Amino acid sequence: MKLRTKYVLFVVILHLVTLVLTYFIFQENKLWFIASEVFVLISIAVAVQLYRQLINPLKLLMQGVDAIKDKDFNVKFLPTGKHEIDALIDVYNQMMDELRTERTRQEQQHFFLEKLIFTSPTGIIILDFDDRIQQVNPKALQLLGIADDKLQGNSIHDLQHPLFEQMKLLKSGETTVVKLDGVSSYKLQKSHFVDRGFSRHFIMIEDLTAEILAAEKKVYGKVIRMMAHEVNNTIGPVNSIMQSAMKTDQLWEGHDFDVLKDALQVAMDRNQNLNLFMRNFADLVKLPPANKQPIVLQKLVTSVAKLMAIKAEEKNVDFKFDMPADAINIIADEQQLEQALLNIVKNAIEAIDDKGTVKFSFIPKERKLSITDTGKGISPEQSVNLFSPFFSTKKDGQGIGLTLVREILLNHGYEFSLKTVAAGQTEFGVWLG
Repeated sequence: MKLRTKYVLFVVILHLVTLVLTYFIFQENKLWFIASEVFVLISIAVAVQLYRQLINPLKLLMQGVDAIKDKDFNVKFLPTGKHEIDALIDVYNQMMDELRTERTRQEQQHFFLEKLIFTSPTGIIILDFDDRIQQVNPKALQLLGIADDKLQGNSIHDLQHPLFEQMKLLKSGETTVVKLDGVSSYKLQKSHFVDRGFSRHFIMIEDLTAEILAAEKKVYGKVIRMMAHEVNNTIGPVNSIMQSAMKTDQLWEGHDFDVLKDALQVAMDRNQNLNLFMRNFADLVKLPPANKQPIVLQKLVTSVAKLMAIKAEEKNVDFKFDMPADAINIIADEQQLEQALLNIVKNAIEAIDDKGTVKFSFIPKERKLSITDTGKGISPEQSVNLFSPFFSTKKDGQGIGLTLVREILLNHGYEFSLKTVAAGQTEFGVWLG
C-alpha cells in the first residue's frame, strides 16, 4: 500500500470516528453539535492542505527517480517557495548537473577511445567476459586477413589462424614475437581491463616485419662487406704472386714441376671461385632500387623456363604452364624480377629428387603468379627460417638465394609466400599488385 493511500485512509477513518462520537455526545445540545461539525470540516480542510504539501514533494521525487531511470539528466525542477521542498529541489538539481557533466565527460572519453582504437596503427582485438571477440579495429583485420563478420562473436579458442594459435597460449601481461612464413614478424601482447567489476582481455598486434628486416639487413650487410674486404685483400695479392710464378720460365727450367704447376692452377681456380662466392654476397648488399618498366609476364616466365631448361632436363623435370592467353602487363624491373624467378625455379628443380613437375600458373582475380613443384616439401621448422640470410636446407647451400628473392620482391612491393600446400605440392606465390 502506498504512503498517500495510507494517509488518506487514516484521515478518513479519524474524521468518521470523530463525527460519530460528536453525534452521540452532543446530540442533545445542537449548538455544540454544530460547532463540533464545523471543527471537523476545518480539520478536513487542514488535512487536505497538509496532504498536498506532503505529497507534492513525493511526486517531484518520483518524477526525478523516473528521469534517472530513463537516464534523462536534463530534467530539473523550479523552486516552489517552500523551504523544505526547495532544499530538496536544490539538491536534486545539483545532482542532475553533476550526472549530466559526468555523462558528457564519459561520452567524450568513450568517443576519443573509440577513435583512437579505430585509427591505431596497432591491431587491437577486444574480448568479452567469455573470451569471445567483441571488437576488432581495421589494422587488426588487415594483419589477420579475415573479414570482420568472420570474427565477431567467435571465441579465439575456436578460430584457426597462426596468430590465434599463439594468442591462446598468452596469459594476461605476457608478450611474444611470432614469425610467420619466414618473412612476416608480429608482436603479440595480451592485457586486461575491468568492466563492471569483472576482468576483460584485449590483444594488441604489432607488425614488426619492416623493422626486423631493416635491422637484419643492416647486420648482414656489415658482415658481408667486412668479409668481402678481407677476402679481396687476401686473394688479389696471392693470385698475383702465383700468376707471376707460373709465367717465370727461369723457375721451371731443367726441372719437371708439372704437378706443382697444376697445384698452383687449382689454387688459383679455387681463389676465383671464392671471389665469385663473395661477389654473390656483395650483390645482395648492393641491390639497387627497382627500375620499373612495363613488361609482359608471359614473356618473362617463358624466358626463365628456357634459361632453366637444361637444368630441368638433368633431373627429368617437366615444365607446365597454366597462363592466360591475353597478355598480363605488369610494371617491374625486368632484370631483377627475372633473377628472382630464376632462383625460385632453381630451388623448385633442386627440391625434386628425380622426375617431377614445375608448374607456372596465374590467377587473374588475385594477380597471383604461382610456381608449384612436386618436390619433397618444406617442414614447419624450415618454413620459419626460409628467407633468413645464410639459412639453407641444402648441404652445400650458401643461404643467399631466397634472401635475394626476398629483397627483390620487397623492392617491388610484392607480397609473397612459400609453403607446402599439400603432399608433394610446394607453392611459391607472388602477388603482383
